[in-house]
Amino acid sequence: MMLEKEKKLLWIPFALAFLFFLSCSIFKTTYDVTKGTVDATYKITKYTVKTTYKVTKGVGKTVYQIGKYTFIVVKAPLSWPLTREEIESIDDLPPKEAIRQGRVKKSPYVVKGKRYVPMSVAKAAEYRQKGIASWYGYETYHQKGGHMTANGEAFDPRGLNAAHKYLPLPTYVRVTNLENHRNIIVRVNDRGPFVEGRIIDLSAGAAKKLGFFKKGTAKVLVEAIPIEG
Repeated sequence: MMLEKEKKLLWIPFALAFLFFLSCSIFKTTYDVTKGTVDATYKITKYTVKTTYKVTKGVGKTVYQIGKYTFIVVKAPLSWPLTREEIESIDDLPPKEAIRQGRVKKSPYVVKGKRYVPMSVAKAAEYRQKGIASWYGYETYHQKGGHMTANGEAFDPRGLNAAHKYLPLPTYVRVTNLENHRNIIVRVNDRGPFVEGRIIDLSAGAAKKLGFFKKGTAKVLVEAIPIEG
């Protein structure tokens, strides 16, 4: 009788070992995922995560939501005058013809006999510069009709827009007022300023946000931001 009990007890270690082996095999099981069975995929690359801003389109106009900023873009009629009437040609064409053909983004242009060559999109993505900012557009407040930017958009002096000599049109940049540390994101959709020593011309609305509307100029940092969409 005792021998039979001892035999039964001998099975206990084997049974426990078997259960342990079985549990380990469960954790080592792999599973195949068939395409179409997962609604969303996620890819994380260490140390390369960057802030991105998504772009969405509306009806009759394009609405860009970038962070907390909303940009409403409307195509201007070709009959509207340019904000920069001093632009003589774009891509060796009359400015409005170049705009009509969509040959503006990074095309060379001429102002008062001087030829300006915009930077590439790749170079613009790394753009970062400190300098003096001014603002423009006040003269359009009380005029009938509208004005057209150098890439054919309706100019909004109260919006968050900007003019730059060399960035592709359009480009989004973060502008920081180094005198009071305010910063905003603006859409570069025009050319200028063509004044010595100034790197960017902001709309009146942007200048107010940055706190230098009354002063007229400010020392700023301009940085391109990454865009997705």
